[in-house]
Amino acid sequence: MIKKIDHIGIAVKDLNASLKFWEGMLGLKAVETEVVEEQKVKVAFLPTGDSEVELLESTSPDGPIAKYIEKNGEGIQHIAFRVDNLEQRLAELKEKGVRLIDEKPRRGAGGAKIAFLHPKATFGILVELSERD
Repeated sequence: MIKKIDHIGIAVKDLNASLKFWEGMLGLKAVETEVVEEQKVKVAFLPTGDSEVELLESTSPDGPIAKYIEKNGEGIQHIAFRVDNLEQRLAELKEKGVRLIDEKPRRGAGGAKIAFLHPKATFGILVELSERD
């Protein structure tokens, strides 16, 4: 079911300030930055070998990332796993009784199809499943 860790999502207040650390201090390089209007977020992807770090800055005070930071502070917000056939994986998980945030995939950054599992079903971790072409 799981092919690999696709990325680790990190909620940040200021994407540009965060990039100064990740690029300037750690030597990673952002290869893509985009705004995902539907999720009220601006993201930057920094490849790390076979996976990526995804920095997420809210574009709205009522966006999910802004709410996350307000409640928890900046830091790791989710872990994403790469899967094939996301629709089938969601159906299998639902059939097994796993609580889902998304029963159907939605568009994510980088053109991925994504869906989230509810943290109450995953021992407090927000898990994203991601399918990329």
